[in-house]
Amino acid sequence: MVLQIYQVDAFTTQIFAGNPAAVVPLTEWIDDALMQQIAAENNLAETAFFVPVDTTGNHWHIRWFTPAVEVPLCGHATLATAAVIRREFSPSSWPITLESASGQLNVDVDGDAFILNFPANEAVPGGIPEGMPEALGTEVEECLVTEGFYLMILPDRTAVQTISPDFSKIVSLSKNSIIVTAPGQSVDFVSRFFAPGIGIDEDPVTGAAHCVLTPYWSKRLGKNKLKAMQISHRGGELGCELRDDRVLLRGHAVFYLKGELTV
Repeated sequence: MVLQIYQVDAFTTQIFAGNPAAVVPLTEWIDDALMQQIAAENNLAETAFFVPVDTTGNHWHIRWFTPAVEVPLCGHATLATAAVIRREFSPSSWPITLESASGQLNVDVDGDAFILNFPANEAVPGGIPEGMPEALGTEVEECLVTEGFYLMILPDRTAVQTISPDFSKIVSLSKNSIIVTAPGQSVDFVSRFFAPGIGIDEDPVTGAAHCVLTPYWSKRLGKNKLKAMQISHRGGELGCELRDDRVLLRGHAVFYLKGELTV
């Protein structure tokens, strides 16, 4: 079996920045175990697979795999998939609808940017878990929790940028996906994201994390539209908007690779 594969840098306007995702178009679903093997072989934070739901050109079904597991939502690989659909399959049928494990997701275009419409994931206050300061290598101001994530509040950008987590200790926590965030300088807020329990020590730019971050910072700053930066080594920029129980994420994508894989 020969399949097409693309690699796209998401949430960036420059090659070698943002978050790289692999995208594999399918005409019908292949075996789950094979998709997981392909994702492991790609060894990127996420590999997205998508199939058409009908012949309209704007209705698709999407799934996401890390090198270790399938996940229910991934922002940067959705952005990468939308870029592939627009360039290779459906340049004019927009917005598009993506059926997923997290429900129906919509993606629209605005010039050369993509607008992802995702469910908001509001975190609630929780006590700082035992072992968290040791896992992150720093003290934290506040801990909030939501399904699947810890949201850790740090005092400033420097604190976020300089932390050096102990990934083995993060894995031992009850939720082993951690968002750390602080007020920004040129942007409203900055963040980093660590998820060694699902095969990603540090994710360069994380759309799903911003579904948690946007409600928090919208409430804290008193505004619905925000500018965000994930200050990983590669770095990425996002426009975020809270709209009722949805989060709109705005970002760009840059193509890096188009090829074939044989399985």
